[in-house]
Amino acid sequence: MLTPMRTQPTRRAFTLIELLVVIAIIAVLVGLLLPAVQKVREAAARTSCQNNLKQVGLALQGYHDANRRFPPGYASGVGPNGEDTGPGWGWAVFILPHLEQQPLFAQIDLAVPIEAPPHAAVRTTPVKPYLCPADTPPPALAVGPRSASGQLLSTTCTLAPASYAGSYGVSEPGVDGEGILFRNSQVRIADVTDGTSQTLLVGERSYRYSETTWVGAVTGARTAPPPGSPLPPEVDEASNLVLGHVGEMVDGAARPHEINNFSSTHPAGAMFVFADGHVRFLTSGTDYQTLKALATRSRGEAITGDY
Repeated sequence: MLTPMRTQPTRRAFTLIELLVVIAIIAVLVGLLLPAVQKVREAAARTSCQNNLKQVGLALQGYHDANRRFPPGYASGVGPNGEDTGPGWGWAVFILPHLEQQPLFAQIDLAVPIEAPPHAAVRTTPVKPYLCPADTPPPALAVGPRSASGQLLSTTCTLAPASYAGSYGVSEPGVDGEGILFRNSQVRIADVTDGTSQTLLVGERSYRYSETTWVGAVTGARTAPPPGSPLPPEVDEASNLVLGHVGEMVDGAARPHEINNFSSTHPAGAMFVFADGHVRFLTSGTDYQTLKALATRSRGEAITGDY
């Protein structure tokens, strides 16, 4: 007797064309999804940056309440030719206790230079509120004297990076600025006659364009554009490590033309905290004259442009 043959069940498989169609659909969906994900990330980074600067603004207000003045842009002795003699601690150091960073502040001897061996650990400690999540600086910045071409000749010390610089004003950061933060500054709210809600206090500066730190201006150091920066080569003073200005920013906020301008990696603008503590995003379309007026504390300029 013959055993009946068993029929094998038919297995249905995807044809090559069907697979290609599925892959194409997935590719289209991914292409549609990626820009949306990127926008969400950018929005989150911008919000986090805004919160950072809000904390910084409140800490600066707290310092002013306690001392009846804003902190110095950086603190330094002055030599016979007007050069810095140190110690160089910057504005962001002085407000650490008001930023819930008292243990870190307690490790600092403000009378001893930044580069002194006892400060080796503290000067390389990252402080989260001083870092914009959209910025990507290295873990530490090597600073020291530089050649005329910007080559680092030797390393005086390394510093923790930051994404925010104090507002010096319009002219090149140095001794007496038109803004609120400069060498040994002691500006009071009463000195801000242009109005605290219309005067910049601190703004963003991206490592893409310039080296910035929360620590201070190391005596004898010079700054230059970091590797890969789109800015032309130049060498600037150590004050550039903690201070910024709006001179030459003719293309509006976040479009720097030199390393001590403000800048950011946010699309089309940068975050600033004003002297009254409020935070605002200034776009790249901000009128240059308006930007300069916002950077000065007592010149009485009429702000007529949009910002």
